[in-house]
Order: sequence, then C-alpha cells, then structure tokens
Amino acid sequence: MRQALIAGNWKMHGDSQQIHQLLGELKPAVADAEADIAVIPPAVYIPLCDELLKGSNVVFGAQNVSEQREQGAFTGELAASMLKDCGCTYVLVGHSERRALYGENDALVAGKVAAALAAELKPILCVGESRAQREANETLEVVGQQVDVVLSTLADGHDQLTIAYEPVWAIGTGLTASPEQAQEVHAFIRSKLAAHSQALAEKVRILYGGSVKAANAKELFSQPDIDGGLVGGASLDAAEFAAICHSIG
Repeated sequence: MRQALIAGNWKMHGDSQQIHQLLGELKPAVADAEADIAVIPPAVYIPLCDELLKGSNVVFGAQNVSEQREQGAFTGELAASMLKDCGCTYVLVGHSERRALYGENDALVAGKVAAALAAELKPILCVGESRAQREANETLEVVGQQVDVVLSTLADGHDQLTIAYEPVWAIGTGLTASPEQAQEVHAFIRSKLAAHSQALAEKVRILYGGSVKAANAKELFSQPDIDGGLVGGASLDAAEFAAICHSIG
C-alpha cells in the first residue's frame, strides 16, 4: 500500500514573515494527517523551513536542482548534495514552468532526476501535456515520452522516485482535469512503470497537480492510481492546504 503524499509548491512566493505565519498555522493543523506532507519553498527559505519544521511531521524540499553530479564552476546552480546537506527530502524536477520558461528538455530533466537520486534526494518528476496537445489527442504520447526518457536512463533508486502528472492547461488556470481524466493518465503512467518493473509500479507514487484545492481533492484522491497531490497556490493558505492534506483516507 502506497502512502499518500501531499506536496505544496510555493513557487516564487513568500517572505520570512509570511512563512513564519504559514508554517505556524499549518503544523498543528496537519499534525494528525494520514498523508506524508512536504512544502517546497524558494531556495533562499530552505534554512528557515528547516528551522521552523523541526519536530513536526512536515518535511521540505527544493524547486530545482542542477544536473551536474559534482560541485564546480556552475554559477547560480544548486547541487543535489547541497540540497541534501540543507536537510531537503524532496526536489521538484521538470516542472512545466521550468520546461516552458527555461527550456528544460526531457534529457536535461532525466539528468536532474539521476543527480537527485545519486545524492539520496527524492525527486518528484513532473510530466504533463499542454492544452493543444490534449485537444490533438496527444496526451498519452507526450506523457509517455517524458516518463520513458527518465526510466531509460536510471539504473538504481527508482523506488525513491515520485511522479506528478500536471496537465499544463490546469496549472494556475482554475481548470482541473476531471477525476476520470486524471485517473486515465495515472493508470497509463502506472503501466509504463510496470513495463519497467512490476515492483516499481507498486512502489512509485503518482501525484496529481493542477488547481488542486479542498473542494476537489477528495474526489481526485479517491481514484485508485492517484497517490496524493502536488499543490500550487492552495499551499500558500494554511487552512486550505490542511484541508487538502486531510482529504486522504
């Protein structure tokens, strides 16, 4: 039985005062939640999250990582070993905004996943299709390619991988894939994992991301292949995020 995971991606939001308030409200609100819970702040606030989350059931991660395995002359980059040293548990890899705005392709994303696993971080691989690709009935082809490139380059540590299906057309738009639409893609991803290894298919968590909120979380999470959520804007509201965390079970 896979343990559900709810991860809150803060994107480029927040300051010290807001984070103190947000986590101060969130920790007691989710102390008895049945899901694993993570927040993913901007990198400069990772040490603050480490300080504020000690002794709680909430862990934290990073929004990006370098594909470079060794430290070196890579100005502006963050090595996976550095994130691990700062206490990160998870790291987002291949988020649609990184792909669209910063030109990250499947090969680069695969390199980042491998670097994260080598440093004993748990990568959350983000995959998903654009609205044009969905309307052209290319969803499974696009998502399958994104998953296959990563699986084909990894030798070990696959069971530490999490995959987040985030239809690009549903991110920050207020649109949400129906539970049936989401389940179809999640089941397809599960079949990809099974083709690689049945044990892998049973262990790897597949999250849904794309305008997840308290109002739709329970129905989404009730689907057999949806193991939790990658939550965007709603994770900046402690009460809303807590309600999503309690939607498991």
